[in-house]
Amino acid sequence: MAPMATRMNLDSELVHESIDHPHVRSDLCLITKGQPFRGRVYSHRRRNNRQVTSPVSAATISASLRREVLVFFEGIERFRQRLAAGETLCGISIYVTDPQVTEAVADSVDFLWIDLEHAAMGIEAMRGHLLAARSRRCPVVVRTASSDIASIKPILDAGAPGIVVPQVTSAAEVQHVVDACRYPPQGKRGFGPFTPTDYGRQEEGYVERANDAVFVAVMIECVEAVDAIDEIVAIDGLDSIVIGPMDLSGSLGVLGQADHPDVVGRMEKAIGAARAKGLPVGSGMPADPAFAARQAARGIQWMQVGVDLAYLTSGVDATMRSLGDALGTD
Repeated sequence: MAPMATRMNLDSELVHESIDHPHVRSDLCLITKGQPFRGRVYSHRRRNNRQVTSPVSAATISASLRREVLVFFEGIERFRQRLAAGETLCGISIYVTDPQVTEAVADSVDFLWIDLEHAAMGIEAMRGHLLAARSRRCPVVVRTASSDIASIKPILDAGAPGIVVPQVTSAAEVQHVVDACRYPPQGKRGFGPFTPTDYGRQEEGYVERANDAVFVAVMIECVEAVDAIDEIVAIDGLDSIVIGPMDLSGSLGVLGQADHPDVVGRMEKAIGAARAKGLPVGSGMPADPAFAARQAARGIQWMQVGVDLAYLTSGVDATMRSLGDALGTD
């Protein structure tokens, strides 16, 4: 994010003149955010050369910088609040690397799920999506490629306010994930959050917020994870679990049968354990409203429903079919 600035609107008859730079003049006194305040006072001459001073307090600048740190967590805090209020939230997964996709759909969903596990997307493209989501004040989580620190660290340091880690199999692995997302003493996250600290200008403010604000979820999508679910949901610092019905069905030998009794039984076990600990439960799924309704009835509160590319192809296919019918060219 480009450095923000605080502008003080001045009387139209005032011209700006910095004490340090008397030749610089403008209609606005511009204080660039990020430059340490060292007591500089801006002087303004009226046309009659009468001096008027406009000191800017360190407290004013400090408050502005604190607001900038809060921007990184604004969406995810609203996401948490809505889950705590018992709402059911629906979002979509982002595969396309162009952040204009996020900008286009952000106002239509409750949250966005940027996918680095299955999509052909790197950190650079992900960062563009984070900026686009923040510009729309849309909650966003990023699904990592794995539970490795090397996968998690650059995502958080790029400013992701929440992560979803796939394919965890044990409580020990989940503890490793949580530790990688929390700074000491709560965890073991390495320090290097350049982007979310407003490019190094607000390190203290970010660290104060990050341990509580970063949303950490893991995916329960294999038999081993379900078997360890009681230990997993007891881990301090875990914010949510997410059911992966497709991979769970594959783990049970019935790939693609998300409504198979064995799959449903395992999902309900995981959902029950999480809710007993006060954790909201998410689920991935295709764009199937009937299945979404069944998952909601089972206790799922936030749903990743389909992916951007699937909506693109289904929309084009449906329109072309309608055109064919209307024009008699089908």
